[in-house]
Amino acid sequence: MLIAFSVAPSGTGDTDGSVHDAVAAAVKVVRDSGLAHRTTSMFTEVEGPDWDTVMDVVKRATEAVMPFGSRVSLVLKADIRPGRTGEIDGKLERLERAIETSDDQ
Repeated sequence: MLIAFSVAPSGTGDTDGSVHDAVAAAVKVVRDSGLAHRTTSMFTEVEGPDWDTVMDVVKRATEAVMPFGSRVSLVLKADIRPGRTGEIDGKLERLERAIETSDDQ
């Protein structure tokens, strides 16, 4: 199971609107989980063997953000392919091969 999620507080009271400290708390949970992961400027991807494992990490990351504001927003997208592993890198590798193939034509 591969999940991309973004979690951020609102009602922080910060005048600059920055949420980097809260996001850092969430990303630390993901990194400490031991699951395959990747963080970009907009989302964190996590790959695990099943719903319960991955959603537990998302839940704990969301809970880590809660102290930073009066409410929390969570955006989540999942790719559910039972029996598949290594998709966090595999999907990108297949994409790059497809781009290379299209360049050859």
